[in-house]
Amino acid sequence: MRSRRLLHRLELLKRRVKCMSEYIVELKNITKRFPGVVALRNMSIAIKPGEVHGLIGENGAGKSTLIKVLTGVHQPDEGEICVNGTKQNFKNPNDSREAGVACVYQELNIVKLLSITDNIFMGKLIKNKSGILDYKEMNKQAYEVMKSLGQEINPTKESGKFGMGVQQMIEIARAVQVDAKIIIMDEPTSSLGEKEVKQLMETIRKLKAQNVAILFVSHKLEELFEICDRVTVMRDGEHIITQDTKDMTNDSLINAMVGRSLDNLFPKVVGKKGAAALKVKNLNSVGLLHNISFDAYRGQVLGFAGLVGAGRTETFRAIFGADPIDGGSIEIDGSAKVIKSPKEAIKQKMAFLTEDRKGQGLVLSQSVKNNLIMSSMKSFLSGVFFDNKKIADYCNGRIDELRIKTPDMETPVSQLSGGNQQKVVIGKWVNTDAEIYIFDEPTRGIDVGAKIEVYNIMNQLVQENKCVIMISSELPEILGMSDRVIVMREGKIMGEIDRDTEQFNQESIMKAAWGGKLV
Repeated sequence: MRSRRLLHRLELLKRRVKCMSEYIVELKNITKRFPGVVALRNMSIAIKPGEVHGLIGENGAGKSTLIKVLTGVHQPDEGEICVNGTKQNFKNPNDSREAGVACVYQELNIVKLLSITDNIFMGKLIKNKSGILDYKEMNKQAYEVMKSLGQEINPTKESGKFGMGVQQMIEIARAVQVDAKIIIMDEPTSSLGEKEVKQLMETIRKLKAQNVAILFVSHKLEELFEICDRVTVMRDGEHIITQDTKDMTNDSLINAMVGRSLDNLFPKVVGKKGAAALKVKNLNSVGLLHNISFDAYRGQVLGFAGLVGAGRTETFRAIFGADPIDGGSIEIDGSAKVIKSPKEAIKQKMAFLTEDRKGQGLVLSQSVKNNLIMSSMKSFLSGVFFDNKKIADYCNGRIDELRIKTPDMETPVSQLSGGNQQKVVIGKWVNTDAEIYIFDEPTRGIDVGAKIEVYNIMNQLVQENKCVIMISSELPEILGMSDRVIVMREGKIMGEIDRDTEQFNQESIMKAAWGGKLV
């Protein structure tokens, strides 16, 4: 019996290979290969307890693969993972959760029909001595953990009845409840408004004070400098640099990330204002939109700003025929139009690059090639057959121009990173014969290098006398690329600001977004 115990202890000692004790998580020389591509090559990163550690890199740099290796979705081909000083071999996500690794993904894993309590305790339900679910205790704990994150709300309510900010806090609460040692936050602010972002930053500081490590993945440089202690830069699946944030600048961070300097982040080209391509008058949708009226001109970028929930996307879904309207009129190039479906909108030479790339912008099971030509298939016909050479030339050209990282054009778009999927959505629409382009959050989840490529596409469209409308939650982007800005709040237009006026600044836009009047 004694010898058996000794052998068991020796076996445990073999499994528990100690890593550097100053780190809560350490990935050492991780390599991960997929058919036709090496996603990670000798990648290393080490995160300290109570540290907010930024992770940044261009789309396709390997960030998503790194997250999936750390959360047990993928198993590395080479290298090792250590958590809390113990070598780990994660065979699935359950293994990583048991080791104290939690992840709040960009696309939240919330079951909206379930209560806050059910979402927080999913997979970790509490039962009483009789084996019955103890909702009294779970509701109590759910309330307390949400309160600790700044959300004093009823945990028995359906999660889907709350906004994105609260839903994200539910995901974080789930991680806190299972006593996670490290929480990975993947583009956590991509769908949040300014108020919600401030709340998230405060929550991160509270978690940091509780010695919880945060791996903060973001393309927003200002957020990295605000919240992170150190930043690791990846490029082409490899580690480039890890440095204290205080020792970095915007320029040095960008240079490390893309391997070149980006002198002008917003390469605005001022076009020649032409005729009104789109006129909207008194557009109404009960409970959503209230007397929306504006003109959008050829040769210009019209920016739409506002807080999350202001009604910007809803406005253009209604104009594009995706949602019904209850009143108002739409004119295109001076002619009144009744648009009841997206198909009719496309016939009227409108293009809508949706913010929901996975749900509405792409067919994930189809190839990059098929998605790129989906909106312009007729242009690739030669008689009754497709011109495969023309298709290949177009697709390869778009892949090069937008720097879409993919093994080839036949790769299913589901295998691409989120940012590269966004580039495919953009590439899909720019080959159409549209005259009015609606870009809804076009650079969400895209790295700074790719953003410039998107802005240059907008510039090209403007120079071709097209009408470009851009919905964005990024104020620097709105100010950097718009000729005029319309600010919305609660389904109403609060103000319109021209680029040449003194009010064309962040303060005026935010004043209008919060309900103030522009003088």
